[in-house]
Amino acid sequence: MPEKHATEKHDIRPGQSVELLKELHILTRDGKLNQDSRRKLKQVYHLFNFIEPLLKDVLTQHPAVSLVDHGAGKSYLGFILYDLFFKEHAPAGHIYGIETREALVTHSQELAARCGFKGMEFLNLSVADSITSKALPDQIDIVTALHACNTATDDAIRFALEKRAKHIVLVPCCQAEVAAELRKNKQQALKNPLAELWRHPIHTREFGSQITNVLRCLQLEAHGYQVTVTELVGWEHSMKNELIVASYKNLPRRKPAERLHAVLDELGLAALQQRFYTAPSSIDA
Repeated sequence: MPEKHATEKHDIRPGQSVELLKELHILTRDGKLNQDSRRKLKQVYHLFNFIEPLLKDVLTQHPAVSLVDHGAGKSYLGFILYDLFFKEHAPAGHIYGIETREALVTHSQELAARCGFKGMEFLNLSVADSITSKALPDQIDIVTALHACNTATDDAIRFALEKRAKHIVLVPCCQAEVAAELRKNKQQALKNPLAELWRHPIHTREFGSQITNVLRCLQLEAHGYQVTVTELVGWEHSMKNELIVASYKNLPRRKPAERLHAVLDELGLAALQQRFYTAPSSIDA
C-alpha cells in the first residue's frame, strides 16, 4: 500500500519498479522524491517518449532489439528503458551501457544483476574504443548518447554509422574543436562580413557549438538519415537540451554531403573534414 501511494503521488508509470528507482536514488528509501530527482525523472521520461516509438519500430522487424547507450554514467536511461520497455515488450533484447568510469560500470553491473535484468551489459570503454571492440555486435539497432562531452558525440555518430544503426538519439554536449578552429582562422576569416558572427570570444564559443550540431545533422543526412532537431526539456532544466533524432531512410545523400563540405570550406574548417566524414558513396546518391 505505501508503494502504491508513492506511485500515485510521484506519477511513477504503471508497472515500473519502485525498488529500481530507489536503487538509482531517484526515490528515497521511504519513497519520496526531491527536486533534483524530480528533474532527472522528468528528463528520462521525456526522452523515453522519443525513444519508445523507435523501439517499437525495430520490434516490428525482429524481437532481439539492441541499444547502445554511450557515456552511460549511472545508466539512468538504460535502466528505465529496460524496466519500462524491454522487460515486457522485448525480453530477447539487449542494452549495452558504454562508460569510461570503471566504478560506475561495476555499480551498474551489480544493480542489473540484483534486478534480474539479464539483457543489460556494461562495458568499460571510451566511445572511440567501442567502435572496434569485439564485445559489441557488428550491427546495433539504436544508439543513444546523452551529454557525451567534447568529441564523444562525434565518436558516437561514427559508431552508429559503422554499426548501421536504424535510429540515433543524441543530446550533444560541449565540443571545442570547431570553436578552436574558428579562433585559429579568425584573422583570415574576418575578410568575410559573416565572420562577425563569431568575432567576439563568447560568440565564437556559441557559434562553434551551433555550427557543430549543424554539421552533425548534415553528416547524418549525407549517410541517408532523416534528421529531426528539437528540444529535450524546458530551458529551466538545462541549457544543453538540443535533441537530435536520426532515422535511416536511405534518403538522397548528394546534396547534404555537398552542403556539409561547402559549409566547412566557407567557414575555414576544412581541417575538420575527417571529423564530419561522409562515406565515398555519399556523392553517388
